[in-house]
Amino acid sequence: MDVKTIAVMGAGTMGHGIAEVAALAGFNVFLRDINDQILSRAMDNIKWSLQKLHEKGQLREDPAQVLSRIRATVDLAEAVKEADFVIEAAFEDIDVKRQIFTEVDKHAPPHAILSTNTSSLPISEIAAFTSRPHAVIGMHFFNPPPLMKLVEIIMGNATSRETLGAALDLARRMGKEPVVVNKDVPGFIANRVFLRLSDSACLMVERGEASIEAIDSAARYSLGFPMGVFELLDFVGIDVMDFIARAMAARGVSRVPCKLIEDKVKAKELGLKSGRGFYSYPAPGKYARADIQRDAGRGVNVVRLLAPAVNEAAWLIREGVASKEDIDKTMKLGFNMPKGMLEYADELGIDAIVRELDSLSASVGHPSLRPDPLLQLMVREGRIGKAVGIGFYAYPLEKRFSTVVLRVEPPIAWIELNRPEKRNALSPQVMEDLENAVSQVERMPSDSVRVVVIKGNGKSFCAGADISVFHGLKSSDALAFSDRLQRLYDRIENLPKPVIAAIHGHALGGGLELALACDIRIAADDALLGLPEITLGIIPGAGGTQRLARLVGIGKAKELILTGDAVTGREAAEIGLVNKSVPQDKLWSEAEAMARKLAERPPIGLLLAKRLVNESLDVSLRNGLTAEAEGFAAVFSTRDSQEGVSAFLEKRKPNFSGE
Repeated sequence: MDVKTIAVMGAGTMGHGIAEVAALAGFNVFLRDINDQILSRAMDNIKWSLQKLHEKGQLREDPAQVLSRIRATVDLAEAVKEADFVIEAAFEDIDVKRQIFTEVDKHAPPHAILSTNTSSLPISEIAAFTSRPHAVIGMHFFNPPPLMKLVEIIMGNATSRETLGAALDLARRMGKEPVVVNKDVPGFIANRVFLRLSDSACLMVERGEASIEAIDSAARYSLGFPMGVFELLDFVGIDVMDFIARAMAARGVSRVPCKLIEDKVKAKELGLKSGRGFYSYPAPGKYARADIQRDAGRGVNVVRLLAPAVNEAAWLIREGVASKEDIDKTMKLGFNMPKGMLEYADELGIDAIVRELDSLSASVGHPSLRPDPLLQLMVREGRIGKAVGIGFYAYPLEKRFSTVVLRVEPPIAWIELNRPEKRNALSPQVMEDLENAVSQVERMPSDSVRVVVIKGNGKSFCAGADISVFHGLKSSDALAFSDRLQRLYDRIENLPKPVIAAIHGHALGGGLELALACDIRIAADDALLGLPEITLGIIPGAGGTQRLARLVGIGKAKELILTGDAVTGREAAEIGLVNKSVPQDKLWSEAEAMARKLAERPPIGLLLAKRLVNESLDVSLRNGLTAEAEGFAAVFSTRDSQEGVSAFLEKRKPNFSGE
């Protein structure tokens, strides 16, 4: 949708700020309110703001030129008659919004999208006031709109994906960072998570666990928040948070009531706006930073403070309301926190969060404090955070075995053969270490590892089996050795993630057979690849006679196996033994680039495609086609397929989750 004209309904603080943002982005804007006095004040505020931006060098265009793109009017029909996109920014009252949307729906063009800047009211309720619920969406800007980058984009029950795409595109054209709320839940992301944080702070004070200053000191100095929790409530308006909390509770959100907030509202001590709230200010509306002592927060249990907010974030993820990335982006951009709530959780430990929730739930007895099933599952699976390399996010991790190093640098796991003095030749110890590394990779979820790269340390990938192993080997021992190596390579071939072999130096015998078990092979131009077993009076025993023929054809496979001759990486690429060859100095970067490319693809789709290709030579064409059709149908039930289609419609890069 080519949006050229935007109508903003409401010229208060948010409305005139949104109008300014739209004009700065080059749109023609109609700004509407109920009387000329409000509009005149709004235009003066916009003019002042533009001039300040110009003086600071943040606006190169003439402020008068930007202002000329905004037309103020009290006539609603005039304001929306040419609009491609309408943004309602009136008071948070469902009856007020009913009146506005009913009238806007009558006068706006049929193609126009109608959005609301509500921070708490359900989009679906508002959409019901129109004849076009598919074209109604939430666009929650943050105050002040010209400075705050975040916009929550909220889907109503009937909102179309095309409407979502248009809203996301508009937000980005305005220079904003949008997050998507996929389900119309009360409070969306920002207020829902912050409400749990403020309720937790209230509860700790009311239970005598910490003072208001201690909580805010811990928030500021231990957690790095720009403001304390109570300090932020003062800044936002204690009555505003009370209104949002009541609106959410009226729509089914269960919460522990905060008597501290209720008492402040009754006393009309509403924070900065009234000159007094949890702290005192020089005058109503005149901000002065609260004097909070650094030492006051020592001993405050920050895990307990954050646990209910983390619990709420987990609920949002489990219910498919928002992604973990969007939740954390909301907290960082909407509240200027240095880290997202889930990043804090990973640092503090998911197990510690669950313990605090269990303790709170047992002592307070409120259902909202019970650990979310997602958190409980993460603890059972050992995904407890940064300390173990995986929580809500994946973190670099290194595990050293005797002859193999496993490095996890999400989304890639590097398995490095680390016996350089023997050119990484295979021995029973190397095989055991490889088995252990593969076992760890098998257990790692897709949000930690999506691609595996196998490489060798030193001058070679793997020079084959350690010849000393064969000296005096009995036939039964040889069978056991071959069987063990085949089973190991089968596990590598069947890993539910793509596996890349990065080949340099020598890849001979069992080393080449290891590479053959991988999905993609990238070799240095001067690498040497071959199966020289015949020259020792033996034959390949770890899949060489089977996998090689499937890659290069029976004729070429026989030539390489029967002569024992090696080929260079460049020659291997020409015959299809490797996917590509590159100069030695580009091998690691090429392997990493391929790994990152594959990591952007949907994990379930990769798994199914890999499995079908691997099995294609073992079944008839008819059976293979049947299996492909079944896999094709199965993949459409995944969230990744929905994400792929949505990303295409929204003209963005998909973010596949592996679900």
